[in-house]
Amino acid sequence: MASGGVGAAVEEEIDHYEVLRLPSGEEGARLTLDQIDKAYKGQSRVRHPDKRPDDPSATADFQRLRASYDVLRDEAARRSFDARLRARRDRALRDSARDTKRRKLAADLDERERAAAARDGAPDPAELAELREKKVAAQLQRELEEFLARKANKSTPASASTSGQEKREGSEEKEKMLKVSWERSLGDYTAAKLKEIFERFGEVEDIVIRSKKSKSKASAIVVMSSKDAVEAATHSMSGSLSNPLLVLPLVTTAGTSDSFSAQTAETSEPKVSNIVGAGFNEYEAMILKKLQEASKRKKGIQ
Repeated sequence: MASGGVGAAVEEEIDHYEVLRLPSGEEGARLTLDQIDKAYKGQSRVRHPDKRPDDPSATADFQRLRASYDVLRDEAARRSFDARLRARRDRALRDSARDTKRRKLAADLDERERAAAARDGAPDPAELAELREKKVAAQLQRELEEFLARKANKSTPASASTSGQEKREGSEEKEKMLKVSWERSLGDYTAAKLKEIFERFGEVEDIVIRSKKSKSKASAIVVMSSKDAVEAATHSMSGSLSNPLLVLPLVTTAGTSDSFSAQTAETSEPKVSNIVGAGFNEYEAMILKKLQEASKRKKGIQ
């Protein structure tokens, strides 16, 4: 029953079971003719060229299906094919075992060579490779650190300049501020009243009345628009005669004299210069007292 096509199919070393979508190997060898016939009929209905008019390979595929079916239907051809399949599987197993054995032999040889090199004092190739990698990593780390250091050095002068500029600007802003004090027991001043008083010296940008920690004394910070306005305010008597204001610059500059020294020659007290803390509070109390005494004398003259 085997034809020339059958012989050609056998020579192609194709798996006829797989062509018919059947299990191969030992399981395929146990298939009955009825199972093979059923598989062929099912595949021929699906893979017939009439069912695949747009598939250019449909005819060749169907011919291969028919040739494989003929081999499996022919008892002698099938036995020969099964024997060839077994030989092919055995050869693959031997090749796999041989490859495994070769890999093991190669690994054993490498291990013996490393052991011999270690005994002779020669460096291990794996250790040499690891050492080279560490050297490269260390070099990259050094280059990165040098780059960051150069970048930091370049940015330092600009940062210092910016910081210095900010300090100068802050100092200039403080030179536009006045510290104003008065006796609360003689009458209080509101922010609106203080603004009205100091606007005659220049524009008033802001007024901050400090919290009432003391029942007898009160104070405020008056922010003027210019240092000239601060200078003018510290050289003038401000507030009511019954409760005069003590006006001092928040920051004493070379061109700013003490307000009290400019207002009255009745005291020989030194100029205010960087007075802070308790000493400043005592000085304020003394100045207020003298201003009040001067106010009373002025009323007596009038």
